[in-house]
Amino acid sequence: MTTDETTEPAPEAPQAIRDRLAIALDVDDIVEARRLAKEVAPWFGVAKVGLELFTASGPAAVHQLVGLGFKVFLDLKLHDIPTTVGKAARVAGSIGVSYLTIHAVGGAPMLRAGVEGLNEGASRAGLPEPVSLAVTILTSDDGAPPHILGKRVQAALEGGCSGLVCAASDLQSARELAPRLVKVVPGIRPAGTAAHDQARAATPESALAAGADLLVIGRAVTAADDRAAAAAAIAASLA
Repeated sequence: MTTDETTEPAPEAPQAIRDRLAIALDVDDIVEARRLAKEVAPWFGVAKVGLELFTASGPAAVHQLVGLGFKVFLDLKLHDIPTTVGKAARVAGSIGVSYLTIHAVGGAPMLRAGVEGLNEGASRAGLPEPVSLAVTILTSDDGAPPHILGKRVQAALEGGCSGLVCAASDLQSARELAPRLVKVVPGIRPAGTAAHDQARAATPESALAAGADLLVIGRAVTAADDRAAAAAAIAASLA
């Protein structure tokens, strides 16, 4: 007589939870990225494509992940002269991204060019208007002067951005300064996991309670021994 040791898979998270969880696909191989994305698809509805994957695979990474049913968060932190940022953002909008990061250090005119380019690209392609995200202060930066956050949030507002990327510890200030903007928080680490290079990490529960709209989670899931179990546990903690 044998014992069935098969473990039942965790139930798929509700769409409302999946839409608030972004898996960071920080790899340089689209095949690996697709495999990771498929493993966590029942619990994560957004896939983040950063510089590493976009440099390796370009727009194909976006197209393939959209084809798998994900909203794509293109994290390029655009920062250049307004004309260049506007043109790059227009391309991003045309290929179907749902979120695009632009670095707020570039100032309001550059952000405005990025927002307009992004929306124009999406409109021309017949796609919904994406979320333009101004990156305020990196979660790995624990030495930024106190006034920097307010200055960059103000630039985001003046530039017409629809959202912000900030650390969980900056959420309260960001909400006071820009209550209507979407708040995206990277550096998310479940309790008991390594912070790695994130100097200002937060747990999923604490970030959500502080007002985050979208949580970006990477190695806590992608480096786990059982990625599906790690993803399911995070989603369950937010239910």
